[in-house]
Amino acid sequence: MVIDMDKLLKDLSLESEVLIDLLDHLDDWAWNIQTPAEGWTIQDQVSHLAYFDNAATLALKEPDRFNSELANVIAYGEDFPNEIAKQNHNMAPDKLLEWFKSARTALISSFHGVDPRSRLPWYGPDMSAASSITARLMETWAHGVDIADALGVRVIPTNRLFHIAHLGYATMPFAHLLREIPIPQVSIGVELIAPDGSKWTFGPPDPAEVVSGDALDFCLVVTQRRNLADTTIITSGPNAANWMQIAQAFASTPGPGRKPTLKEESKAN
Repeated sequence: MVIDMDKLLKDLSLESEVLIDLLDHLDDWAWNIQTPAEGWTIQDQVSHLAYFDNAATLALKEPDRFNSELANVIAYGEDFPNEIAKQNHNMAPDKLLEWFKSARTALISSFHGVDPRSRLPWYGPDMSAASSITARLMETWAHGVDIADALGVRVIPTNRLFHIAHLGYATMPFAHLLREIPIPQVSIGVELIAPDGSKWTFGPPDPAEVVSGDALDFCLVVTQRRNLADTTIITSGPNAANWMQIAQAFASTPGPGRKPTLKEESKAN
């Protein structure tokens, strides 16, 4: 797939504006509201985004320095994201919001004109510049969902979800490897209805098994913001069904996911 880096950066900018508009209107006390991510407040969600925006910019501009600082991550192990949240938990809301805005502006500015195929170091395998920006867009949207849920605000889907849906499909092997589960040897495709009513398909033609449904629901599942049982996602075949139970579009240790809020089981045939 040919990647339009300018389009990708534009979509990241638009997604950033949605989140910043939400945060700009928060009273100071609201930053301490607990989000669906256990133990994380809105404050923690935003500091997470700001920190990893800075990290992505550093990986692009100073890869050697980024690699030298990986020792800090290794020292904390799996608890590194929680440690970042802890270190910035008491930052004043106005300072934190300014940090996020400046980090996001620097990130977008730094990646303009960069070859989308350029390889950058990260917390694990290297990734392309395009994948780095797609990951930032996915994280912005996913953490934005947590914040919106905490505030009782409805997430309005846009076709920018395409990037997240594509990432969700592309990380299917990764989700299995994380859990030391064999990667399916049968072809699996994804068929989604986009927010504008169009159809998105990922995978080979005539796949043996299919995941289908609403694009928003699919993105909520692969970012582990909704339990599969709380969505309209349909799976055909055991491998597709198993994948949707472990799907994970973000690079980290296996996430616990979200508990179902509905009693009915997800549809499968």
